[in-house]
Amino acid sequence: MTLLTPFGAFGRTILTLLAAIGQVTYFAASALRHLVTPPFYLRETARQFLTIGWLSLPVVGLTAFFTGGALALQIYAGGARFNAEAVVPQIVAIGITRELGPVLGGLMVAGRVAAAIAAEIGTMKVTEQIDALRTLSTHPMKYLTAPRLIAATLSLPILVAVGDSIGIFGGYLVSTSRLGFNEAAYLANTRDFLETWDITSGLLKGAVFGFIVALMGCYHGMNSARGARGVGRATTQAVVSASILILAANYLLTEAFFSA
Repeated sequence: MTLLTPFGAFGRTILTLLAAIGQVTYFAASALRHLVTPPFYLRETARQFLTIGWLSLPVVGLTAFFTGGALALQIYAGGARFNAEAVVPQIVAIGITRELGPVLGGLMVAGRVAAAIAAEIGTMKVTEQIDALRTLSTHPMKYLTAPRLIAATLSLPILVAVGDSIGIFGGYLVSTSRLGFNEAAYLANTRDFLETWDITSGLLKGAVFGFIVALMGCYHGMNSARGARGVGRATTQAVVSASILILAANYLLTEAFFSA
């Protein structure tokens, strides 16, 4: 029996994981159904656009700016080993638009928004406000989840677009002020090298990441345990699960978009 104990623990872990995947899938399907059926709470959706989109702009912009500058320095230092310093504008542009812009933007929004959503909805559950919504014939998925999903899915691509611009500007500023690049030549190389699909693929990734962030925040908030400890655990789980799913989804989308 002692020899079978590790296998039993492994089996329980797998069953717990499969149950969690099933619960999240069912929650996501229910949320999608509520997205397309009335009533629609436009005022709540507009409020979530402000909270999720506009208020996330400073952290996304700062992250993109310093990432673009650091990326330029790293590419220049690496390219110098092969006499390929001139590729800095091109690699910064494609790195920011395809990968770093959407991924870092999604992770920063996950840290800020998923935690806030889980804490807010979890507190509402603890204080029985969600039960009060049901008493008033208002479906919690319709009033709490749908507006946040819509706002995050639509606002994150906008944040990614702004972050791409700021990140490329950060690389431009470092390259022209620290690395001796010509301003006009740098901008010309960036413009000539970027393709429409480089930018579009990043925006599509942003939409998927926004949906993941809001979904994980709402899911863990709705399933929060009672008490302050339960809300804190839900907040942590929302950020961790959103971050992991963003990285996994990024690989799958990159494989779909850019595989040979």
